[in-house]
Amino acid sequence: MRIRSHVIRLKPNNKQATYFKKACGCQRFVYNWGLDRWQKEYEAGNKPNGRSLKKEFNSIKRKEFPFIMEVTKCVVDSAFENLNKAFNNFFRSKNKKSYPKFHKKGVKDSFTVDNSKFSIEGKSLRIPKLGWIRMREELRFSGK
Repeated sequence: MRIRSHVIRLKPNNKQATYFKKACGCQRFVYNWGLDRWQKEYEAGNKPNGRSLKKEFNSIKRKEFPFIMEVTKCVVDSAFENLNKAFNNFFRSKNKKSYPKFHKKGVKDSFTVDNSKFSIEGKSLRIPKLGWIRMREELRFSGK
């Protein structure tokens, strides 16, 4: 099995560009919230993990952070996956200098959408809660 990928530039309009910035900000916010909670739980003597933090966040996000509901749920899911992966890498590494850090605005801003959540038709990409976005070119090969 061979894994291939290629990068295709998108042509978002102003509304879509704003959505992308909002999704990046939400992913950064959720990651930083999770890192802060992880540190507080650890100091309290508990053993936190990404799944328990995600469950806690999902129970309070509608009341305390309603802006999170404006973007796809993949943003929250991937933020906690990234946090869990960062701590797993930290615990596995021999040098303990790789402790996860808080993310800063404007430094490698990104967000993730699961393969099952988006679709592609011709030169268009569909993202949940956003709609169709134009791409500069079509896919060069098929697959997931």
